[in-house]
Amino acid sequence: MSELFDAVDALVASRSPLPPAEERKRLRVAHGLTLDEVAAALKVRRATVSGWESVKKPTEPRGPEREAYARLLRQLAELYPAPATPQEPAAPMPATFTGAPDPAGEMPEVPDAAIEEIVNPLYPTPGAPRPAGFADPAEARTLSTGQASEAAAMTATENTQTPAPVTAAPAAAPRPARTTRTSSTSRRPDAKKAAPADGTDPRFANGPLAVVDVEDGQVLAYCTGGLVLDVPAKSLPSLVEWTLKEAKLGQPKLSGPGKDADPLLVLTEATLERYSLPVTLTDEEKHAGRIPEGHKVVKQLARAEWKLTKRGFGPWARIYRPATGSERACVQLCIPSWNALDSRHWSEAGQLPPAELARVLGVYASRVMTPRGSTAVTGLELMTALHPPTRASEPDADGKRHSEHNPGSLGKDAIDPMNWPPCEVPDGHPVLKDLPRFHVRGPGEKLFEEAYDWARPMTDAECTLRHLVGIDVNMAFAAGANGLNVGLGEATHVKAPAFDPKLPGSWLVDLSHVDLSKVKVGKEWVELDGSLLPSPFTPKGERPDGPAWYATPTVAYAAELGYEVRPIEAWVRYDNGRYLDGWYNRLRDAYLATMADLGVHADMEPADFLAAMDGYKDRDPDLAIVVSAIKATVKGGLGKLRERPRGEGWRPGEPWRALSRPTWRPDIRAAVISRTRINLHRKIVKHAAFTGQYPVAILSDCVVYAADGTSPLDFLPYREGKPLPGGFKLGINPGLVKHEGTQTVLWGEEVRERFNAPELNLARYIKDGTVTDVDNGE
Repeated sequence: MSELFDAVDALVASRSPLPPAEERKRLRVAHGLTLDEVAAALKVRRATVSGWESVKKPTEPRGPEREAYARLLRQLAELYPAPATPQEPAAPMPATFTGAPDPAGEMPEVPDAAIEEIVNPLYPTPGAPRPAGFADPAEARTLSTGQASEAAAMTATENTQTPAPVTAAPAAAPRPARTTRTSSTSRRPDAKKAAPADGTDPRFANGPLAVVDVEDGQVLAYCTGGLVLDVPAKSLPSLVEWTLKEAKLGQPKLSGPGKDADPLLVLTEATLERYSLPVTLTDEEKHAGRIPEGHKVVKQLARAEWKLTKRGFGPWARIYRPATGSERACVQLCIPSWNALDSRHWSEAGQLPPAELARVLGVYASRVMTPRGSTAVTGLELMTALHPPTRASEPDADGKRHSEHNPGSLGKDAIDPMNWPPCEVPDGHPVLKDLPRFHVRGPGEKLFEEAYDWARPMTDAECTLRHLVGIDVNMAFAAGANGLNVGLGEATHVKAPAFDPKLPGSWLVDLSHVDLSKVKVGKEWVELDGSLLPSPFTPKGERPDGPAWYATPTVAYAAELGYEVRPIEAWVRYDNGRYLDGWYNRLRDAYLATMADLGVHADMEPADFLAAMDGYKDRDPDLAIVVSAIKATVKGGLGKLRERPRGEGWRPGEPWRALSRPTWRPDIRAAVISRTRINLHRKIVKHAAFTGQYPVAILSDCVVYAADGTSPLDFLPYREGKPLPGGFKLGINPGLVKHEGTQTVLWGEEVRERFNAPELNLARYIKDGTVTDVDNGE
């Protein structure tokens, strides 16, 4: 009898009711599934699934595939009810297609596990905390009504300018859920008047950016928060028009006098082909950084009266029309296959599926800003966005306002290249054009504030220990910028000035008399083994042998150590302020919020912090990419403050493009690096005075110590969970340290012997122990 029942069940299953083809596709896209994913789950070809969704001539699944497909659609229908609008009432589903469990039971041939895998894991437990970019199923059901403007309720966290609260992430982070694909305009009669209930700017209801892709001939825009829009544009000029007029993309300004961020479109390879652009650049185009001006798409833009910036149509193209009043008409393009997303900073982001890439860039945009180019460019642009150069004045006698300097900013005009202090500029700068061709500037002519690259041979006592443990300062250069007083305007030259630690500038002073064997730590003098310590005044840790140029933090530290400083001359900036505070705060909050999503929180106990850091990138690789990009934004933004000339045609003594920016400020970069290096040295001295332990190697923000154990807790002087005041402290906040890596002392000795380099910087290789000839420069 059971065989008869099985036969009846199979017969019923073979006629499982299915919704219309258009509804099948809507449900798939609503859940963010591709044809390939569904085909793999049902063990059929991609073309087979495409045929089932064909509106013109749909095919019908048969056998066990039909039952599996029906089961998939039933579950999706529960998540995404069919939209209903006053203009187009939703057609009732067949009575048998209710989403209820199938009374016929499950057939052995049905790949249920595959269906569960592509449906259920997309959602954490209802009510559980979700990392940024994850949609709640209840919200997804609301968004599936087909109203794009209603997406703002779901994407509020992504679009807000305030970083998301620091909350724990689920143990295993699922993929981001997508809403249904919808039209770019709402069908509601009052859609244009309605503002989102959460206060999101209705102009940017769909987020700051979209990843544009082509699927089955249809152009789709994957926005943040899971929203997917239909794109009707048939050409690149019409895509730009659609973006500005219908897409509701962009981001509110970060500062009162600032400007809203332009919408960002990320173009996939399929989209490039659709709009007649090359998928990759030729070697010549890579070198030029753009496609030729005679390319047909560039000509299309010109005919449509769109303009490109001087950088042309490259990986980060900007397409605009001159502003009319306060209205901007500009769209930024990001083209990953042209190397817009450098893998050194964005890892594999350029190879992510559209929805996942939209999530990565969306989280970055919401917490940092909409990318304006490379992470370095964005880091620099963030400074300007937080401190716009101008603001509107108070009304004059006629009631009119005009543009005026915004206090605390760097202003709108670059400093004249010929007004730069010669000590602060790099070789080849116009102010140095009269120097002999092969003249090499020494420390008495050139400000050389750089990060540490120092190492020393291990002592006999250290060789008896078993391990080398590296610790790394979190966001070290960001921490160095926090609270730092920097110059805002031009420098003033003074002779024999009295040193003022609060006055930013560059000082020519002799610090060769500072003896690290006896220094002040706090209010007390302590004796140290100065031969085991790097000098705080030079990147290589060498003791200076005469007068040299230093930034204010370096000279102030010499005085802090208890030694007199008498500057010979200086270039100081009386107009100064804490220009980088807002920049630091935003990047700090972005970093902490994203690390919290990955399960690493501030104020964790030391052992818990080390455990949380172990493998944190694997919990959500997409968010790990965001962390990497945030770090690169810090270092790259500071590096841009002293951008060197690029490309052929430049000759020493001639100006280069970066000099025309108000943000070309090598003095600010030098001050940040100086303070970062000094902060690290202060902790090293404090640690040595308390423990008698000295570093073996330092590279930038990584310090290596010899220890008996493998953990930082084996040599950091914690007492009852509390660190040494003023010393190294484990934690995720900027300025605190994490475990960088551990190798054996034997490894260190063998590496140095193999390269015949007793002072090879082991901090460079401590993370994974891999050392190559290339790394050593041989």
